Amino acid sequence: MTTMPERLRVLLFLNGVGLFVFALFVGWHWFVALLGQIVVWPIIPPIEAHVPGDERAWRMVHMEAITHGLLLMAWGVGGTFIRLTPRWHRVFFWSAIITAWMFTVPPYFNALFGTRGLAMGGGPFKGGLANDIIFLCGWPPLIAVHLTMVLAAIGLWRTAKALPRA
Repeated sequence: MTTMPERLRVLLFLNGVGLFVFALFVGWHWFVALLGQIVVWPIIPPIEAHVPGDERAWRMVHMEAITHGLLLMAWGVGGTFIRLTPRWHRVFFWSAIITAWMFTVPPYFNALFGTRGLAMGGGPFKGGLANDIIFLCGWPPLIAVHLTMVLAAIGLWRTAKALPRA
């Protein structure tokens, strides 16, 4: 058993920063969707623009990006406390990456297409091909998030057991 390799920790943190950049990108879409125009006064006069989607959907994808970005950064910093074998560290790494990005990017398309992606066919919400594709994209992170949490708990428990009692 070893602690998480530094390279994996740095890559987790870097992906967290990437999600923050994505949150900025989404934030601008949300801003334009709310105002119905691009406003960069006094540099550029207002320009009419229509971004589809409702405020709730844009808020969700913006907060998903921030939340998952913070979580990846936390895994990167706290990785020194997670004792696993090298193989299980790789599984943890990829599970965390899949969870973060695939719980964040599909909601962006939900905002654009006015879907929810919560059920095949839309359930009580708007259905269609976009909804169904987004729904199917939710399965890998749904599995990965559970794997990530179980591995984190196991690795942290191993570290806690190895530390001297105070």
